[in-house]
Amino acid sequence: MTAFGRDETADDLLAALLDGMDAALCAFDADGVITHWNREAERILGWSAGEAVGRKGFAGWAVRAADAQDVQDRLMAAQDVPGRQVHEFALLTKDGGRVLVRTQSAGVPGADGKPAGVYCAFSEVHAQIDLERSIALSEALMEDASWGVVLVDVDLRPAVVNVHAARAFGSGRTTLLGRPLGELLAQGVEELEGALQHVLAEGAPPAPAELWVSVRGPEGVRRRCWRCGFLRLASPLAEEPVPLGVALLFQDVTEARQAQLDTAQLRFRSHQLYRAGRAAAECEDPAEAAAVRLEFALAGFAEHALVDVLEPLREPESVRLLRWAASPPGLPGLPEPGAIPVRYAAGHPVLQALERVGSVRASAPHGQADGAWAGNRRWPQGAAHALCTVLRSRGRSLGTLTFLRGPSRPAFERADAAYAEEVAARVAADLDLAGR
Repeated sequence: MTAFGRDETADDLLAALLDGMDAALCAFDADGVITHWNREAERILGWSAGEAVGRKGFAGWAVRAADAQDVQDRLMAAQDVPGRQVHEFALLTKDGGRVLVRTQSAGVPGADGKPAGVYCAFSEVHAQIDLERSIALSEALMEDASWGVVLVDVDLRPAVVNVHAARAFGSGRTTLLGRPLGELLAQGVEELEGALQHVLAEGAPPAPAELWVSVRGPEGVRRRCWRCGFLRLASPLAEEPVPLGVALLFQDVTEARQAQLDTAQLRFRSHQLYRAGRAAAECEDPAEAAAVRLEFALAGFAEHALVDVLEPLREPESVRLLRWAASPPGLPGLPEPGAIPVRYAAGHPVLQALERVGSVRASAPHGQADGAWAGNRRWPQGAAHALCTVLRSRGRSLGTLTFLRGPSRPAFERADAAYAEEVAARVAADLDLAGR
């Protein structure tokens, strides 16, 4: 009884395993008689296990008579060769239809090592092709895709990274795995993690999103714009959807977006110069016109503008700078316009601009507001970035124009210097007309 019970339990276990498989499976003994037939085989062909087990081959019921011998020979040949054999057959369903199936068959050795039969797993060709397409798509995305693919787990850590994404992060594929996003991105990590958490909770957004991020890499921090798409991943094996993570697909569109931003910035600044010119033309006093131009120039460009006029002294090569205007007026800690000379220390950016007859840019350490740094240069306490340029008219230097930005803005760039020089040329013309 004990031995019988163990055999019965083993048979039940085998039957449960076969019936739980996603692929159809049947087995033949050495004479070609069917010994096993699972539920998936019944679903595909319609023949039950009771109707299939015990039959010799497929002849007369699951295959056309003209094909029966060829199918039987190809299936049973698997027990005489090593490895698996793959074939495609047209089998008959119980209701008379035909199904094209792809089979994988292999020999089953007996206890003595001699061939004891063949097992055959099969599935509908279209289902197999769908599976192969899915696998091929996954492999292509991981190797050959022209956009980055990162599979992020529920802890928001990269689990799979393709070649393109690894290049975008400036690192190897395996180096990125399991690392927090905060170690990979210097800026933009909060926005990216927020988007990933939203996808995990609510599903994929209806349209791609563009995110600006700063990527840490061997060559330093790089500012990039990514056009991102998100897909929530769920396990197909669970009865209820279980989130496995998020698939992040992105393309680097930095150059295109930067070109758009530069074009929009140039258009805005040109419009501001035009508006400033129209407003200055209505001013009777040229000095008032110069102040109007400064107000228009500050919009979207800087927080403060300082104008210092140059007065030559009797001593050769000696100069003195007087504060002529500050916009906005009344800045705390700065000399009143026209009151006393502004005492700039040697090497000050304003003096460098006068000497070079050009523009000079300067920034506080790490671009942060430093009261000592700004105070030593006679600038407002919140200043973190400065751009100094010369006021020139009729071949003479009339003074300097300084624009200041706070730490929330980026440092001045070459395009900013070109705009500042254009504003300075117009302000200098007004000051020259005013007799300064």
